[in-house]
Amino acid sequence: MIKKMSIWRLTPPQILVLGFAAIIFIGAGLLTLPFASATGHSIAFIDALFTATSATCVTGLVVVDTGSAYTMFGQIVIVSLIQIGGLGFMTMSTLIAFAFRKKITLKERLVLQEAFNQGSMEGIVRLIRKVIIYSLSIEAIAAVIFTIRWTFDFGFTKALYFGIWHAISMFNNAGFDLFGTVDAPFVSFTGYVNDFVVNFVAMALIVLGGIGFIVMSDLMDFKIKKRLSLHSKVVLSMTGFLIVFGAIIIFIFEYTNIRTMGSLDLGGKILASFFQSVAPRTAGPNTVDIGALRQASQFFIVILMFIGASPGSTGGGIKTTTFTILISAIVTMIRGKEDIVIFRYRLAKDRILKAITLTMMALFLVIIVTMLLSTTEDAQLLKILFEVTSAFGTVGLTMGLTPELTTFGKILISLTMFAGRLGPVTLAYALQPKQEKELFRYPEGKITIG
Repeated sequence: MIKKMSIWRLTPPQILVLGFAAIIFIGAGLLTLPFASATGHSIAFIDALFTATSATCVTGLVVVDTGSAYTMFGQIVIVSLIQIGGLGFMTMSTLIAFAFRKKITLKERLVLQEAFNQGSMEGIVRLIRKVIIYSLSIEAIAAVIFTIRWTFDFGFTKALYFGIWHAISMFNNAGFDLFGTVDAPFVSFTGYVNDFVVNFVAMALIVLGGIGFIVMSDLMDFKIKKRLSLHSKVVLSMTGFLIVFGAIIIFIFEYTNIRTMGSLDLGGKILASFFQSVAPRTAGPNTVDIGALRQASQFFIVILMFIGASPGSTGGGIKTTTFTILISAIVTMIRGKEDIVIFRYRLAKDRILKAITLTMMALFLVIIVTMLLSTTEDAQLLKILFEVTSAFGTVGLTMGLTPELTTFGKILISLTMFAGRLGPVTLAYALQPKQEKELFRYPEGKITIG
């Protein structure tokens, strides 16, 4: 007798993979409907699939301009995918369970634990409740500010729609926008390069969405606990360092570039530098033409995109904590020390091994996809590397390659976005066979290194 496949026999990583895949295909189906397209004709399924993957994986890479190619129905489908993909489909299902006073089962708690990269199930439901409250509150506040600002440009009704839509997109680090037109597509936030309000609110949303819900919960409880966890200290310090350091580097490289920041006044240059430093935190909007940046700036942004956001957030990349562990390991080795110590805490060996494993898997993924696309796409290597890293980091920044991708390129970038959103380790756990306990250990050997 053949046993029926049950979702409850699947591991938490497998449920996450299948859940995100199901949402993507449902979204792609909705986007292919004729009334989702501004032309009234169904868009190609591969383009709809690419857009649905980008939205669900909160990336922002698009093959057609969101503002001009889709009707309001299509745009609402996209922003719904962004919200579900950013918070996670298990978080959204938990929200529904809360609404109907349904009990969260043990299996659901295990999946939530995997989704938020938690070490245990303790307090996971309480964390999810906080995630939902914080996320909706932050998005609502930002939507109000955006609406007030854009009322002067578009009128109240359109400003309200734009305010809600972009608040969701920016907080979930998606990078989608509605500012493009038929005559001027893919403009992103370039029309607001000197607008302090729009820049500040967008950057605040990106940072708050990128530091992770664990850190947000820790900050909200700071008045009670009077201390931050080691995780929060690492995330906040590394995020702050990368933003400031990134802004300084971009400011230096682009100061005299007339095609990007050269024509701006000093305040505009500083604002644009910070925005282009924050955006690679896996958000994707831009206020200057990314394709017009100097190659040094473009390559530096590739590094920022590869690092990405923080664990338990709406962003991708190898994460700030992983990068911190790697840098700390290098410093420890150079100093001849044995233990890696961060903020007076010694890190366990398994954390270090996991950081190295994640980084190497991510690096291999980016290298392999870049090599494959180099044989199918007619573009410079840096342009392809930028696109692939943006997809892996679920960033959404592009040097203009996305609309020019071949069908094979669209499929490959879609798979890269999918892998980047779930994480290479989660995908590996989902695909690996059931682990069996080792009955013996091999003798220890030594290999010369360096």
